[in-house]
Amino acid sequence: MAPAPFARLPPTPAPAGVSRPAPTFHGIPVLIAFNKPFQVLCQFTDRSDPPRPTLAGFGLPPGVYPAGRLDFDSEGLLLLTDDGALAHRLTDPRHKQPKTYLVQVEGLFDEARLDALRRGVMLKDGPSRPARVRAVSPPDLWPRDPPVRHRKTVPDSWLEITITEGRNRQVRRMTAAVGLPTLRLVRIAVGKVRLGELEPGAWIALGEDDPG
Repeated sequence: MAPAPFARLPPTPAPAGVSRPAPTFHGIPVLIAFNKPFQVLCQFTDRSDPPRPTLAGFGLPPGVYPAGRLDFDSEGLLLLTDDGALAHRLTDPRHKQPKTYLVQVEGLFDEARLDALRRGVMLKDGPSRPARVRAVSPPDLWPRDPPVRHRKTVPDSWLEITITEGRNRQVRRMTAAVGLPTLRLVRIAVGKVRLGELEPGAWIALGEDDPG
């Protein structure tokens, strides 16, 4: 996925106390791909004491907001935009926008468990839709800080899971339902937009044809 050459925008926050329209390029809405680090809130403010890290610490363009969510303890691709219609297209369940995750689970899978995830598992808020699920080799990801805590006596495995809905902590609940607790969760794609080589905490502005 290569962004259009005009699309990169410098992070230029407005001076304190001054409102500024969201930046655009010749009227093109801003769409940002951001690699959200582990334990960063998917919002710009936090009222906790002490406050937790938020999106405000990464120099994102003013006026954008998340199109969807990514849990505090999950990592990877988060899309942000200043365009309400685009955000709706990316997040409304009726559009069934596929979202793909690399998932490290505790335990070893078998075909019965993978088939259950593919067909859909029963969750507290109803059955999950059928998903695309396959086993993968341990991916070459950046180190997590803090690292995943492993139990020496329990093996782990990696799955790639693609879902078309976005319930709260859904992938974690799906793997738990088949006896495979999630240890690490990294989103690598939303629609046609892929995380690629974007480093944790880095962002890039996309071309208008990228979201799919």
